[in-house]
Amino acid sequence: MQSLWYNENNLRLVFDIVDRSVDIEEIKAKIRANKYVYTHHAEIERKADELTFAQVEEAVLNGNILEQYPDIGRGESCIIFGFAKDVPIHTVCGWRGEKVAFITVYIPRPPQFIDPWTRGRKSDEENSM
Repeated sequence: MQSLWYNENNLRLVFDIVDRSVDIEEIKAKIRANKYVYTHHAEIERKADELTFAQVEEAVLNGNILEQYPDIGRGESCIIFGFAKDVPIHTVCGWRGEKVAFITVYIPRPPQFIDPWTRGRKSDEENSM
């Protein structure tokens, strides 16, 4: 199976989906080696929160895994929480080939998050699903 992704220069890339576990130190090593890509969604969300590439890198490099998700068809993924100076940033990461994929990037805010470490209550709409 293949998937379409974008790198930091907004270049389209196609990767075979590879099943891998998520290890924070391996992710950090890939970021330091510039072996990562942004999904189209991550790029949209990064811009919406007015985050720079450098801020996202800084947050991942000083961050820790906040939540880890099992493989549900696209490989394992996780939320990495870190700060870029005083800005809290969540980066959802997975693997695309040998590169880390930033699936989405955002500043955690209410109501989805009470604080950067704690999820907020689900909305009535989410509870009815």
